[in-house]
Amino acid sequence: MEPRSAAAAGRDFPYTAGTTCYIEVHEDGRVTHGDSRAGYERAVAGKSRLFAVWPGQWSSDLFLIDDLDEYAKAHGIKHDQDRTGLSEHVHDVEWTEEVAYNTNPRSPYISIRLTMKCGCEIRNLDTFAKQMREQQGWSVATSVGWGSSSGPEGTSYSLRVRRKSLRA
Repeated sequence: MEPRSAAAAGRDFPYTAGTTCYIEVHEDGRVTHGDSRAGYERAVAGKSRLFAVWPGQWSSDLFLIDDLDEYAKAHGIKHDQDRTGLSEHVHDVEWTEEVAYNTNPRSPYISIRLTMKCGCEIRNLDTFAKQMREQQGWSVATSVGWGSSSGPEGTSYSLRVRRKSLRA
């Protein structure tokens, strides 16, 4: 039985779902697991093949990762503005402290309300955090909840950011 095509599933393929298990078959026959940049680069170079097991309720299916470009975009190896909502430019942002949520003055992180004046949207917090770390030195918390709200004035985002990394 041949593995199914991940490319055939299109953007519906769960590349980043926590239940998707990646298998790499190296040219020498070794089998390893995990989703890594190095594995992607070996697959692009033809030194290995990537597969994924997508578990279902009653059975699991084996997929060949045959669209390496889509795999790279899903895992943030290649930038994908459609997925992230973020252009690759220096973001024009405006933020204010959400005082009601910052009751512990010794907490290393504070809650902020942020607006993207440059027109970008935050659809992927990891990508936004990486860009803001590179652009402004911010340390955006990615392991906690975040959210957005929209109104007549636009969309604003609630985020947690390391206090010392923010510059007013």
